[in-house]
Amino acid sequence: MAGTLVVGFVFVDIKGFAAGNYHPQGRNVGQVRFIHGGVSRNVAENIAVCGMPVLFASLYEDSALGHDVLRRLRAVGADTEYMRCVNESGIGTWMVILDGNGDVAGQISCPPDTAALEALISERGEEMVKTCDNIILELDTSPYIDEMVLAWAKQYGKPVYTVVGNMSVILDRPEFVAALDCFVCNEIEAGRMFGRDLTEVSPDEMLCVLKENIAAVGCRAMVITMGERGAVYYEADKETGGTVPAIPTVPADTTGAGDAFLSGTVMGLTRGMPMSRAVEVGTYLASKTIMTMESCAAPEDGFWDRF
Repeated sequence: MAGTLVVGFVFVDIKGFAAGNYHPQGRNVGQVRFIHGGVSRNVAENIAVCGMPVLFASLYEDSALGHDVLRRLRAVGADTEYMRCVNESGIGTWMVILDGNGDVAGQISCPPDTAALEALISERGEEMVKTCDNIILELDTSPYIDEMVLAWAKQYGKPVYTVVGNMSVILDRPEFVAALDCFVCNEIEAGRMFGRDLTEVSPDEMLCVLKENIAAVGCRAMVITMGERGAVYYEADKETGGTVPAIPTVPADTTGAGDAFLSGTVMGLTRGMPMSRAVEVGTYLASKTIMTMESCAAPEDGFWDRF
């Protein structure tokens, strides 16, 4: 198996964990940690630690931090052949403050320069797409990268999934979503797409909303995560859908949970599971990630036997 091709950026997360209640205008005692992150990097690591083949097309800097990112990915088994070393601006930074419950209280993001990744895709993108099994694309990298990868995926018949980084990009380019085999997002992002507040609806109500709106979105299948209320899914071509309950979890850090959910769902589909079972895999990986302060959590031995 050639594996899943993940296209996107590496970030380093600067995370501040408040020891108690977070006060925006005051001084807060807690911990500050530097953690390897970025939605695409997280997805690549999640897939690798679960024993599935993954190729990561991205950038890293010629610095101690950049080489540490590369070392960690290789250590968990990710294929880094398509990672390009640049002198500077190859890694983005994301600073986030988490309150005493592990929820995001504030954040600032500084993205890397896209030019080097565009050059990599221009030179080797068709080769990457042609040889992989499926693709997870970070859609807000650049319009050029999005268009080229999606065009090659269509040419070679490769399933495409996406990491939602900037929802505004997706809203501005609905044709990108229509090209996906399955679109995974949370209830806030779904609400922006469907033009209504979905943060308080029940899973059954969400499933009805999804059935009514998926034709307008245009993709073959869609999954909406709803935090502690679980997730719903619907496959337009099969006209089937359902709900999957969340796993009760005591959170340490909720960041990275969405990336883990997407990783698990795509891996399940790659292994030939029905959508209901694939979403269960995503739900399990998300719960494991929420329990750690890292951006990814390695599953226990015999992980796949659970499903």
